[in-house]
Amino acid sequence: MRWRIVGLLTLASFVAYLLRTNMSVAGERMMRDLGLTQIQLGVVLAGFAWGYAIFQLPGGILGEWLGARKALAFIAVAWGVLNMVVGLVPGAGSASLVAIISTLAVLRFLMGAAQAPLYPIASGQSIARWFPVTGWALPNGLLNGGLTLGSAATAPLIAWLTAELGWRLSFVVTGPLGIGIAGIWWWYARDRPDEHPGIRPRELALIDAGRPTVGHETAFRDWRLVLRDRNVLLITASYFCSNYVFYFFFNWLYIYLVDVRKFEALRGGAFAAAPWIAGAVGAMLGGVVCDQISKRYGFRWGPRLVSITGLVLAGGFIIAAGTATSPYVAVALLCLCLAFQQFTDSAAWAATMMVGGRHAAAACGVLNTGGNVVGGIGALLVPITARVLGWPAALGIASLFALLGAIVWIWIEADRPAGD
Repeated sequence: MRWRIVGLLTLASFVAYLLRTNMSVAGERMMRDLGLTQIQLGVVLAGFAWGYAIFQLPGGILGEWLGARKALAFIAVAWGVLNMVVGLVPGAGSASLVAIISTLAVLRFLMGAAQAPLYPIASGQSIARWFPVTGWALPNGLLNGGLTLGSAATAPLIAWLTAELGWRLSFVVTGPLGIGIAGIWWWYARDRPDEHPGIRPRELALIDAGRPTVGHETAFRDWRLVLRDRNVLLITASYFCSNYVFYFFFNWLYIYLVDVRKFEALRGGAFAAAPWIAGAVGAMLGGVVCDQISKRYGFRWGPRLVSITGLVLAGGFIIAAGTATSPYVAVALLCLCLAFQQFTDSAAWAATMMVGGRHAAAACGVLNTGGNVVGGIGALLVPITARVLGWPAALGIASLFALLGAIVWIWIEADRPAGD
């Protein structure tokens, strides 16, 4: 049953990223239709990152208050509705440029706010309750596989839909996916394993094995502990750096391939899918490796070794991609970069869940706040750097962030619960 639950969460992750990445692909056509520059589009894209970052911690608290079943169903409906409303944004002939940018930015901010609770709840509530303590990294890796495959599907799908139907209808026809996943999740999921009619005693015993005692959990009664915990803040700092690289792909990969590497629009969509597919493989592999190292050498070393190795390699590959002369070699290097960046993601989430303890949802909210504040920064810093210094410099800054994120892991002790 636990794998069916994580399967639904992975599907929700797939849908969420299709509905959040779509504007990065449709944005190339929207710029031409609405008269936007790359920096103005960056302002719109940053709206999502700020809404997503600001509502991470409230999202984790929402999950603790409503439970995963109600909370995820509610927010998934909101994804679908907000996505469809984008198709109603006024055109260049019926509204001023300021009104158009403001409307799009507000809608993206609201979409970010609606999607913010997904991973704090999925990891901090569902995975933490449905999986044994030493098996958290792989389910988080599967969630990351869902998001990267969702992003991979977005590029060719939205490129095709915008070519065939226009960018407005591309948002309208994909919106119902959010409403559909909400219905499936509400029908099948439960907040706790012992509430599900299909759970068997043997699986329930496996899930509960090795969990902290009640006395240990009472140390986490006040979720504000996670905001003062050294390890939560260090993991968040590293995740901030790591996600600068991720947000380059999230916001600018398709436009980089079409405008800079000169791929034709539909071919650009196909090539933009390749790094996300590589990222899905890296995410799932990272979950397996982190769990295995943690079981053998302890939870301090599993996330640490996976994160340092992955971020160092990701930093090297993205700077090599920026200086490559062949566009095809650049795509191959970008694939390796995102694969190794995603290789580290489940380690960060598993470590945060371990440190957060009973209030893992709130701790995951802190983690994802830091990891997505950087998205609002990168959405503007990337096009500004590219305009002033060139695209190789923009990718070089991403490399620097990856290396800084690796260094921070030297001081992280993921086996020390908050408050100890």
